[in-house]
Amino acid sequence: MEKEKGFNLIWFDNREHLATVNLARGSSVYGEKLVLKKGSEFRLWDPFRSKLAGAIIKGLDVELLPGSKILYLGASTGTTVSHISDIVGNSGRIFAIESSSRVARELIFNVSSKRQNITPIIADARRPREYFSIFDIIDIVYCDIAQPDQTDIAIENCLTYLKVGGILLLVIKTRSIDVTMDPKDVVKQEIRKLQQNCFSIIQTLSLNPFDKDHSMVHAIYKQKPLE
Repeated sequence: MEKEKGFNLIWFDNREHLATVNLARGSSVYGEKLVLKKGSEFRLWDPFRSKLAGAIIKGLDVELLPGSKILYLGASTGTTVSHISDIVGNSGRIFAIESSSRVARELIFNVSSKRQNITPIIADARRPREYFSIFDIIDIVYCDIAQPDQTDIAIENCLTYLKVGGILLLVIKTRSIDVTMDPKDVVKQEIRKLQQNCFSIIQTLSLNPFDKDHSMVHAIYKQKPLE
């Protein structure tokens, strides 16, 4: 068993799996396997269900640390949110933004009700200044939303909440942006937007075979632009 940057690699069923130590012991979120090893309960982290898991397997070089404050845009039912919750622990905090009240009910019932470190917020990610529940400077913004202006939405949230030197993890869903363009050109276009708004690009990773035509961009927020 090897620990890597907040997550774990464990041997189970004759192969290595990505996993996190379960913060809500005995509770499975999306049917993932629970594995007991050396007194700890691990949740296997499925890269076909979580883009962050897929990016980690593809070589995402980012530390997710206990105590981190995360702004998660597009929380959905909480699959990835729950694994980040495991990693940041009860000293951390995830502000989980979801626009659909129906989906948010599942997030609340299945995930945040069992974990003290998740604050669910039903809100439009295009209006970050209306998130009245956020009470701290954010270390990481994670954006996984299917909108043509998804990069602009991520940038606006970073300008509002992310600390200088903080991390942006942006899932670029190329078919949501422009179905007529080559996916590689869409990714280049969105990266230019980030570079024009005070971000340094650390990594760009294709998420194939886990998510076709999706990429993960790992960027650092350098400074706030001059008014």
